[in-house]
Amino acid sequence: MTLVVAVAAGVLVGLSLGTLGGGGSILAVPVLVHLLGQSAPQATSGSLVVVGVTALAGAVAAYRAGNVQVLRGVGFGVVAVGGAYAGAQASVLVRPAVLLAAFAGLMVVVAAVMAVRQWRARAGDGHVPGHATRPALDDPILTFSPEFACACPRALKLVVLATLVGLLTGFLGVGGGFLVVPALLLAFSMPLEEAVGTSLVVIAVTSAAALGVRAGIGATPEWGPVIVLTVASSLAAVAGARLADRLPQHRLQGGFIALVLAVGAYTGARALPDLL
Repeated sequence: MTLVVAVAAGVLVGLSLGTLGGGGSILAVPVLVHLLGQSAPQATSGSLVVVGVTALAGAVAAYRAGNVQVLRGVGFGVVAVGGAYAGAQASVLVRPAVLLAAFAGLMVVVAAVMAVRQWRARAGDGHVPGHATRPALDDPILTFSPEFACACPRALKLVVLATLVGLLTGFLGVGGGFLVVPALLLAFSMPLEEAVGTSLVVIAVTSAAALGVRAGIGATPEWGPVIVLTVASSLAAVAGARLADRLPQHRLQGGFIALVLAVGAYTGARALPDLL
């Protein structure tokens, strides 16, 4: 039964990452805690393994489809590493119930942000997914030749968002894809499909950094379920990345919003008695 649950959950996590560029750890942590019996520290560490490896597999598939800007993804991820280190260090200083309650709150926020973005897109307030103008590659944030130039507001926005993504990654064991995708859209004016693909590179980098810190402070997951979850998720992410351009994104996001809200409410209800 545990194997079936891990495989089914892994497929859901992988499809989320592959098609939407985020959301995998939003599901992975509750699955590891409530269905596979791991503690909150174990689950948030195990989630980094699942999401990091899955994101890497999805990024390879997205790159082959031409939907990844590797250098920008790696650059964003490197900036986020400092936040990931701080978040991972802070995570061991709080009670497991606090971690789960914070995670439940994040799930509600993520669902709300997704719902607003979807409503605006359907109402015509914003770009149509997949039809944005491609970025001008000769308009970078920083240039050094023939003279130094800086698009400083964009650079500051990028640093702040990258650091926030890193903090969430380290503290809660989330990949931060739902922050990375809009950050890439704002900072680099990427088309949505490229922002989704590039976000997988960022998630892989930040997850690896946060996992390294957690391993050094003793937050070790139970490896059996984590490995099964990771393999199933990685295979599903490859399929999801290939399907990302073909599936109706608004329907995928609508179903995912409902799922995130339901799991968030359940996680919060389970954590609340231990907080009181």
